[in-house]
Amino acid sequence: MSSVLEPNQKEPQAATPGSAPAVPKKLIPFGGYYTNKTPGHDPEITETDPGTPLGEYMRRFWHPVCMSMELTDTPRFLKILGEELVAFRDGSGRVGLLHAHCVHRGASLEYGAIQERGIQCCYHGMVFDVDGTCLHVPFPKGEEAEAEKYACSIRQGAYKAFERHGLVFAYMGPPEEEPPFPEWEGNFTVMPGDELVPFSNFQHCNWLQVQDNAADNFHTAALHSAKNVVGGNFQGTTFDEVGAASMEVAPDMQFIPVQQGRSLACAGARRSDDGHMFVRVQHQVLPNLSLHAYTSEDGKARKLFSRFHIIRWTVPVDNENSKMIGWRVMGPGIDTRGVGRKEWVGYESIDFLEGQVALRRPERFGAYTIDDMPPIPANHRERPNYKQAQYAPGDYEAIISQRPIAVHKLENPTKLDAGLYLFRKMLRDAVRGANPAASPQNFAQWLRDIGGAPNSFCSGNVFDLPRADSTDEEIARRRKISRGVVNILVESEHLKGDERTEFVRRRMDELEREVRGDA
Repeated sequence: MSSVLEPNQKEPQAATPGSAPAVPKKLIPFGGYYTNKTPGHDPEITETDPGTPLGEYMRRFWHPVCMSMELTDTPRFLKILGEELVAFRDGSGRVGLLHAHCVHRGASLEYGAIQERGIQCCYHGMVFDVDGTCLHVPFPKGEEAEAEKYACSIRQGAYKAFERHGLVFAYMGPPEEEPPFPEWEGNFTVMPGDELVPFSNFQHCNWLQVQDNAADNFHTAALHSAKNVVGGNFQGTTFDEVGAASMEVAPDMQFIPVQQGRSLACAGARRSDDGHMFVRVQHQVLPNLSLHAYTSEDGKARKLFSRFHIIRWTVPVDNENSKMIGWRVMGPGIDTRGVGRKEWVGYESIDFLEGQVALRRPERFGAYTIDDMPPIPANHRERPNYKQAQYAPGDYEAIISQRPIAVHKLENPTKLDAGLYLFRKMLRDAVRGANPAASPQNFAQWLRDIGGAPNSFCSGNVFDLPRADSTDEEIARRRKISRGVVNILVESEHLKGDERTEFVRRRMDELEREVRGDA
């Protein structure tokens, strides 16, 4: 395997004739002194405050900002993309997302009173509508004309927001550039009997390393492996991706940009048993969406084109905090093994690994509610379950421990990291304008051209494919079938719904027979 050099790393200098090869200082035994300086992070693809290149790019897309359950009879303070905001649902049922600090004198609207229409500031009684319009100014009696004049001179900062399947989505960019909301496969279609269950999990680190983890399909073989748990101290009652042993098998990964560079198909092929090959395709979409196939697939029975199991956005809170927020698809259509626990999915909770979230529980009794939510610790070492996390670390521990903002210059990647590096490049190109198709304007136009409902490459597939006679043939077989799956999904891009499903399954059946060598 060839090494991959980062910009700050230099090739070893050639030795002079007759001398021993020069050894880079970073490779000297006990040479920590030579690697004890930490360079800065990469602001171009990590920082999202207003006015930053990435911040301006991300503001031109829709993002979930909180769960519907967070909108109670009092306003909800939020921080998103480095901005302090207040979300609320007024008495008429409309959702508002306003700048937190009142435009009058700066008091926070988190202490405001929700009205039948809009919200009233606690300090002087100004009332603002969900679009920021000032509806009422409490001037003395007889000065109504002056009050109306003043009201027309101010407007509270506001963003358009709406609710969908228990999540609140917002658009925080220029209103004249508002894109269509992407209805992936027609409102995130699920099979009959299945449902979209919302969740939101806080992460004490920069958003990109959380998103990187979604493109890193190799880590499950180590991080989520039972053999790596210390002393049998498993994470609560669940581990090993809810008992799917196939997830402990190291996958052979293929990473293929699709949809004109707007997204990345991450196809992993792994042997689930001697008779079956499990090909799981994750779909990474710029700037921060990931769509995940079934996490509990045991790979024991043939299955073609199984769809969404997790739909997740990684939303920046600020430059050193973020949250995973989205839907877990629950029901017999996707969860064919029946191992999901809907009551464990929600606010600061998820069902398949406690190590996905900051707060673990000594006993499981369902997702947190807003009222019983304990304070989220400022960092992972402050948690009462820190020792348990050391015994059985999960994604949360691995991700946040890379520093509040991961330092890319210190990484020494292998080919197994190709997916996240490719996605970073796609993101960087999009921010710089080097990939015109991924610009916010062209992304929005693409959505309009296809009716706002793009197809996802996310799929779980189990092929009847016996183990090959040789290692070389086995490697060639798993790579051919994983690439073939992505190619079939590319071929199906112009199709929708049942027509697409039938086409994909027919072509996958043909691919299976071709790779197997059937006459």
